[in-house]
Amino acid sequence: MNLRNTKICIVLILFIVAIVSCIDPIYPENQYLQHLGTLFLSFILLWDIQKMKLSLFAYLFVAIFIIIHIIGARWIYSFVPYNELFDTYLGFDLNQLFENERNHYDRFVHLSFGVLFIPFLFEKFKAIFKNNLMSILLAWLAVQTFSLLYEVFEWLLTVFMDPQIAEDYNGQQGDIFDAQKDMALALLGSSIASLFYLIKRINK
Repeated sequence: MNLRNTKICIVLILFIVAIVSCIDPIYPENQYLQHLGTLFLSFILLWDIQKMKLSLFAYLFVAIFIIIHIIGARWIYSFVPYNELFDTYLGFDLNQLFENERNHYDRFVHLSFGVLFIPFLFEKFKAIFKNNLMSILLAWLAVQTFSLLYEVFEWLLTVFMDPQIAEDYNGQQGDIFDAQKDMALALLGSSIASLFYLIKRINK
């Protein structure tokens, strides 16, 4: 199977996962709002099928993030039953580890964003600037910028939308420092991924 067909298969799998996640929705209005992000992210993959600029590695990382997001959208982030799954199948209560009952799936997604988008951003900047170090730095900065802009977007939802819908979408769960913690996790994830990229490129 050539690279283009592999990428098409990845998109088809994402499409099927997204459709299945929308069957008998638990929070229909909120889930469909969450899937605006799914559509936006999918354009990256659809665009690349035509242009064929991304490596399979970077392409797959974006696809993994989309799947993580689709899972979050199914339960509007705040109610993803990861703790129940861990407790049932592994006998391990994650809530006891964190010493609270907050659902931390949204935190995991922000951390994943930092890790999984560095390859995509690095390759985009490398195609423009042809410089590894500059591309890594710009990719890292881009993650922080996108993370900040997303938190501003969430704040705007609280200003212009119904308060309950905005609260469900944002998944703050009463944490007044939710935005800061989300950006900090994106910073952590992107810093770890950038460090690995830096070491990999230096050792080449």
